[in-house]
Amino acid sequence: MKMQRQILQHKNHLAIISGGLIVAAYLFQWGFHWSAGWQGAMILASILGFVPIALQAYQALRVKVVSIELLVSIAVLGAFFIGEYNESAIVTFLFLFGALLEQKTLEKTRSAISALTKMAPATAILVGAEGELEKVAIDEVAAGDRLLVKTGAQVPVDGIIASGSGHLNEASVTGESKMAAKTVGDRVFAGTILENGTLQVTTEKVGEDTTFGKIIELVEEAQDAKSGAERFIDKFAKYYTPAVLLLALVVGVITADLRLAITILVLGCPGALVIGVPVSSVAGIGNGAKHGILIKGGDVLDSFSKVDTFVFDKTGTLTDGKPTVAKVTSYGKISPAEALVLAAAVERESDHPLGQAILDYAAVKEYPVVSQTQVIKGQGIAANVANHQVLVGNGKLLASHKIQLTAALQQDLTALEASGHSTVFVAIDEAPALLIGIKDQIRPEAAKTLQQLRQMGAKQLVMLTGDNQATADLVGKTLGLDVVQGGLLPEDKSAYVRQLQAQGHKVAFVGDGVNDSPSIALADIGIAMGNGTDVAVETSDVVLMQSSFANLVQAYGLTKKTVLNMKENILIAVGVVLFLLVGLIVGYIYMASGMLVHELSILVVVVNGMRLLGYRVKSSPTKALVGTPTTIPVKN
Repeated sequence: MKMQRQILQHKNHLAIISGGLIVAAYLFQWGFHWSAGWQGAMILASILGFVPIALQAYQALRVKVVSIELLVSIAVLGAFFIGEYNESAIVTFLFLFGALLEQKTLEKTRSAISALTKMAPATAILVGAEGELEKVAIDEVAAGDRLLVKTGAQVPVDGIIASGSGHLNEASVTGESKMAAKTVGDRVFAGTILENGTLQVTTEKVGEDTTFGKIIELVEEAQDAKSGAERFIDKFAKYYTPAVLLLALVVGVITADLRLAITILVLGCPGALVIGVPVSSVAGIGNGAKHGILIKGGDVLDSFSKVDTFVFDKTGTLTDGKPTVAKVTSYGKISPAEALVLAAAVERESDHPLGQAILDYAAVKEYPVVSQTQVIKGQGIAANVANHQVLVGNGKLLASHKIQLTAALQQDLTALEASGHSTVFVAIDEAPALLIGIKDQIRPEAAKTLQQLRQMGAKQLVMLTGDNQATADLVGKTLGLDVVQGGLLPEDKSAYVRQLQAQGHKVAFVGDGVNDSPSIALADIGIAMGNGTDVAVETSDVVLMQSSFANLVQAYGLTKKTVLNMKENILIAVGVVLFLLVGLIVGYIYMASGMLVHELSILVVVVNGMRLLGYRVKSSPTKALVGTPTTIPVKN
């Protein structure tokens, strides 16, 4: 048993050595006219290739499976018996080389679980009854304990804020790029990061019971559910192998011609079938890599081609994933450019995420001097800049300084808020100057991509997001999505994916965050944006390396084209074998001519498979997508 395992572990090396011996054999024959060298090299190549194939056939027979390895083994023995050493060597090499190509496409590590575990908080700061602080392991924390969370630290538990306030980055749980402002009474989640402020949190859930812990558990369950995929060729061989063996036996008994029976086995050995599917698979995966699409294995190609429902995360997938300034409207006497410089100078004094969007938009090289800065909690900032009194914040800030909003400004404000923008007022010298709309923008190519997916066979487009329902509905209506569901945690998204699968849909989930990884792993095909977290990338079946949403169309089209190419190669291979067997039986095909056609069929399927390297989905004209998305409750 130990020797068998070692041989099978080194079958790839044996394939390479066997290929080298075949090349050497032809050099001996054509270059040196050395028949003994040619024959010896072919015999050795046959033996080295035969051993691992025969072992696989034996292991399959032990579990009562008649595999294609059994047919190859018998054919090789038969070729040896009638002295066709070159045929036996080539057959074994092609079989092992095809298996090698398939294996290389499937060798993708999935270390998502260990990566998630490393991200989970390991310690916490416990607040004692007298206010004393103690750093403890997370395992020592119990429900009801009060914990201190400092600026820049991870929240170690799920709980309720007992005191303090601040902005939290909850991307690891909700996937949303926008900072969440939290204060007393608000709920916080383990694994999120406190960007500013100080909190004391009353513990509700610890460890595996937290939302972050459930993410890890969901990924484990989903990955277990996706194991054990069977190659298409094995399914085909279940019927093909016994048929050829039976045909050879019947012909041998009826004609009493052992050489004819063995010749049937040799010509019936599907060399083109063995190599055709792996070549198509590798060519398709190579095409994807050329266009920045990582497809993790041949099984993924088949599953992806059957997808009829695409489920998308919002932030970082359908949108850019970063709040940016979308609209700036000017109202004052000061020019918009000058007012924007003054506003940016004030926002440099703040760590608010909307302020960073304004700074990025303004792109000021030299800022004016800012003095008398006053941060007003829940409202904004007041400061003196270049002899101007500048206010930057929300409507409450302007109201507290008795600055009235004009009818035009109020109308613009209503329009921006209705379209899902966060708004920032800028007042200069006691008069409104700017109204800035900030929003996570929909990817420019999203509408066209979704339209092309529909044209290529997608029946349903769904968006699941942790963002609020109103914002989600706006994005869904803009893109013409079929179903939109907002306010979801990771377990809710996974539950919805399970619902779709239970209804018989083949589901692809497209996301980029840690919070998406359970759904990515659970879906029939998980697709990750390349700029997403390592967990999402490693859990997925397909990675869009350049984070180009448009490449989703290329990936979907490529898988359909590749699977079609595989079927073409199977048809060619089986057709040639049937042609050879019928010709052999009726007396029009002999060993020499049959071998020539046999090898030519291998060349044909290889060339046909390599056509995939140049495949590219044709761009279609963009039409406006209209429609009202449906909001469907998730059942846990």
